[in-house]
Amino acid sequence: MSAHKPLSVIVRDATQEDMAAVQSIYAFYVERTPVSFEEIPPTVEEMQQRRNKVVANGMPYLVAEESGEVLGYCYAGPWRPRSAYRYTVEDSVYVAPFVVGRGVGTALLSALIERCESLGYRQMIAVIGDSANQGSIGLHRSLGFRQEGVLRGVGLKFGRWVDVVIMHRPLDAHGNLLPDGTPAPTE
Repeated sequence: MSAHKPLSVIVRDATQEDMAAVQSIYAFYVERTPVSFEEIPPTVEEMQQRRNKVVANGMPYLVAEESGEVLGYCYAGPWRPRSAYRYTVEDSVYVAPFVVGRGVGTALLSALIERCESLGYRQMIAVIGDSANQGSIGLHRSLGFRQEGVLRGVGLKFGRWVDVVIMHRPLDAHGNLLPDGTPAPTE
């Protein structure tokens, strides 16, 4: 936990103009940590294309800013392409390294959860790179995610095998409402 005062950020929809800052934040994690399994940072143009694809699919892509500076970003994407998964999303959250532990991730992920619930999604999955990534694991746990499993050594980065932690959170009150809002039958 950071000894610094929590930041009061504004969470809003990301724009094309935000993507240089988003790319810079992401590049840090790609180049210096095992939390992203990419090994070469995407360009600003590639990050713009990725954002466009998320938005074109009707899904949220958000940034957190303070005094006009983008300090983090998050988005939701489809969990898997098969139709039965259409009400399940996967989240991604990245915070500028100099503000980690100051509430930016919580503000972002809380807003993303709320937005996905309002869009009718029912489940959210977190696929967290590196089982030593206690910041992300703790963030997700603090917002109601439960760890479902660890895939050991599925990525190779910086000369070491890296785990993936799978976490899950229902997006309705109990995770059992059908898309029309009625309770799912129990067996």
